[in-house]
Amino acid sequence: MGLYDAYLATRHRLHDAEPPAHVALVLTERDLLSDGAFETLSSAIGWAFEYGAERVTVSVSVLDRAVAPTLVRELRRLDTPTETVVRGPEVDGAPEQGSPDAATEAGTAPDADAPVRILVGLGGKAEFAGAVRELASDVAAGEITPEAIDETDVAERLLFPEEPDLVIKTGAERLSDFAIWQSVYAELYFTDVNWRDFRRREYLRAVLDFQDRQRRFGR
Repeated sequence: MGLYDAYLATRHRLHDAEPPAHVALVLTERDLLSDGAFETLSSAIGWAFEYGAERVTVSVSVLDRAVAPTLVRELRRLDTPTETVVRGPEVDGAPEQGSPDAATEAGTAPDADAPVRILVGLGGKAEFAGAVRELASDVAAGEITPEAIDETDVAERLLFPEEPDLVIKTGAERLSDFAIWQSVYAELYFTDVNWRDFRRREYLRAVLDFQDRQRRFGR
């Protein structure tokens, strides 16, 4: 660790505010095409837990869904400090990672969870639409009435219901199609560098920025 990184780490450690417990990293398939991209992701997940996170969610948006299986395969080889679940979209008739069919094939529970969750090509719009479809089916089956539907019912049908405290997006000032519902009250942080140049100091800057903010949760 360099001197500047050590300085930032000391500021973080001595800060009065708590660090983000749930950190989300928003990437694109282009980010993962650069040399060393997977090693950077592995390091970033490690930094998150090193500096106080209890959960990390990684969202990888893809323009070409055909590349999703390759990304899923590579991400499952990622060296992470704790248990990791990788989920991807249905491609060419294959079941979605995390769906009941895929879970059965893998020998795990359909709702298998882990401290690190990586979603490939599973955008927020599609996720929300899926939750609405499930609710519509439950209403049609008489399991719930439209009047009884509340925020909890929607959240329970999302790929992951927990709201991230901090969302980090590198090299851009806009988010991709990520966690529309969950990130509504999250703190957003956009880095000045692209993913290939993301280092420990960039992560620490994001955490310190989070600790310096007064969260209002929409109030």
